[in-house]
Amino acid sequence: MEKQPRLFSSEFFHKNRQVELVLSRGVLAWRELDKGGKRGSDIKSAPETAHGHSVQVCEIVAVHKTEGDGKDQGSNRSRKKANKHVLLLPYAFTAFFVRRTQQHQWRCSEITFHCASHSLREQWIQALSEQLSSLTNRPKSLLVYINPYGGKRRGKRIYEQKVAPLFRHAGISADVIVTEYANHARDHLKTEANLDKYDGVVCVGGDGMFSEVLHGLVARTQSDHGVDQNQPDAQLVPCSLHIGIIPAGSTDCICFATIGTNDPVTSALHIIVGDSQPMDVCSVHHSDIFLRYSVSLLGYGFYGDVLTDSERKRWLGPARYDLSGVKTFLSHNYYEGSVSFLPAEDTIGNPRDKLRCRSGCHVCQHKPSSKDSEWDMSEEKEKFNEGGSGGWSVIRGKFIAINAACMSCACPRSPKGLSPSAHLADGTADLILVRKCSRLGFFRHLLRHTNKGDQFDHAFVEVHRVRGFRFQPRHQEPVSLEDLSEAPKKTRFGTMCSAQTTCGYGAAHSSWNCDGEILPHAAIQVSVQSRLIRLFARGIEEPQRFTFEDPSSPWALEPGTQQPAA
Repeated sequence: MEKQPRLFSSEFFHKNRQVELVLSRGVLAWRELDKGGKRGSDIKSAPETAHGHSVQVCEIVAVHKTEGDGKDQGSNRSRKKANKHVLLLPYAFTAFFVRRTQQHQWRCSEITFHCASHSLREQWIQALSEQLSSLTNRPKSLLVYINPYGGKRRGKRIYEQKVAPLFRHAGISADVIVTEYANHARDHLKTEANLDKYDGVVCVGGDGMFSEVLHGLVARTQSDHGVDQNQPDAQLVPCSLHIGIIPAGSTDCICFATIGTNDPVTSALHIIVGDSQPMDVCSVHHSDIFLRYSVSLLGYGFYGDVLTDSERKRWLGPARYDLSGVKTFLSHNYYEGSVSFLPAEDTIGNPRDKLRCRSGCHVCQHKPSSKDSEWDMSEEKEKFNEGGSGGWSVIRGKFIAINAACMSCACPRSPKGLSPSAHLADGTADLILVRKCSRLGFFRHLLRHTNKGDQFDHAFVEVHRVRGFRFQPRHQEPVSLEDLSEAPKKTRFGTMCSAQTTCGYGAAHSSWNCDGEILPHAAIQVSVQSRLIRLFARGIEEPQRFTFEDPSSPWALEPGTQQPAA
């Protein structure tokens, strides 16, 4: 790694100890000096290297002048000594920066440096402020939507107590709208919001609130560019504004799968530092009618039945999902139909390769060859409809579940997710087909969502990485004499089933669960829209590993550093 030149180097005091403070291009570092001006023991405040402590400038939240009040000058026993230093070192500034804690959580930490020179302090504040101002990805103005009813109705309190103070600290202005009815945020974004004023849109709530913002922002973008969302083969225009998620819902699956935790402070800090994570979005159509967008779970059969049943038990709160899940499992419905899909053959990964999507993912950064990247869904559809394969594969059968995911769908209950190796921005979705099997076999498949086992390692489960797919339920297909000759199967759990479907073979059809919403049609066409949106996130970070030799360390650099005037 090439050595970075120092921009500034000065001696300050921190907690009555003399330190050398160094600013290089993109890094602020400090180390303790002994009384002779030599290197001393380390300071336990920030990421540690072999030469001291440092923080990336891009992860500095803010820099502010600080009154020399001695608050950081040590314990009460050294207060007198601290007050003496305040008189001698009346000028100080504080750097607020990101500190990583356990389980991918971030916190805002701070460190204060004291000196005797007003001009020295001003030069350092100016130098750091200029570097922060050069980070053009950071938002300065945000539009915030708060769902006051989601989850445990904590959204408004979470924002006011944990998020708003951090935004103010970082100099971010926010226009806040507390939603008053379902789809309030979606409708406001589609028609009323003046998006030119903002650098991003933030939703405070659960996955449902995120879906509202997603649909409103994507619809507004397509409308502004004259794109008809009802055309299944339309190339959608990516959204220019980033979306931030402050988790305050029941599951917060999307937040968990993109930063690794459902912590509001962590999410707020990702927004402040301007992180950017592109995401694929599935567009769902019935014939030439646009239905919805999906970024997490698109499920037919088991997950559709669970959602349908749980909607009748909303008065139970989040517990309704557990009850409906048990009831649906015991019912053990399966459904007939055909799945047509276009395999993603130009990707460098597959759904069972155990390559997890992480920050800086090389699979998502892989650029297909020009020939592969020019594939056209409409041309492939014409070939398929004309009787040719056109690269499409067709599978007919009886399915307990048909699931599609363009992200892992990880959550605290299922840390690996529905498809552990799915990627956020590779332009594909993982299509999971669970064929008719025994109740015990299906239970084993579900159980592996919560442990380290391979959930696809069953004879009745297959998974494909696809660019798009279509599903046609059996009741809308021509019925053969062979189909009519098979008698409906009876089940001892028939009395537990909902009135909408009949248990076992012969059930009319299930419903599609699209990110927690029920679709009105069973026959659908799905296309993966590559990198349609961007989140204020960076993907899940791998655990930090510090090395003992850091060639980029400010301490290893040549002399000649500028010394600010005292």
